[in-house]
Amino acid sequence: MRFSIHGAPAMARCDQCGNDYDKSFQVMRQGRSWTFDSFECAIQAIAPRCAHCDCPIIGHGLEKGAKMYCCAHCASHDGVRELRDRA
Repeated sequence: MRFSIHGAPAMARCDQCGNDYDKSFQVMRQGRSWTFDSFECAIQAIAPRCAHCDCPIIGHGLEKGAKMYCCAHCASHDGVRELRDRA
């Protein structure tokens, strides 16, 4: 744990926006670690992006080969017709 010059725990800096925040959190994926001050920053930094519309995929998404899609509609626009949204 880092400490400030006054002895209180130091705030961690968000890797996405640079904000110092006392309630920051860490995310680990595939051996790499990031520090974020909000889920919004975490999503912007590390969520996979839809191969068609480029929106961040927050849920499960759909995969075909190396491509990820946010929904079956976007997959179909790329010619991938066999994928279905899960209900």
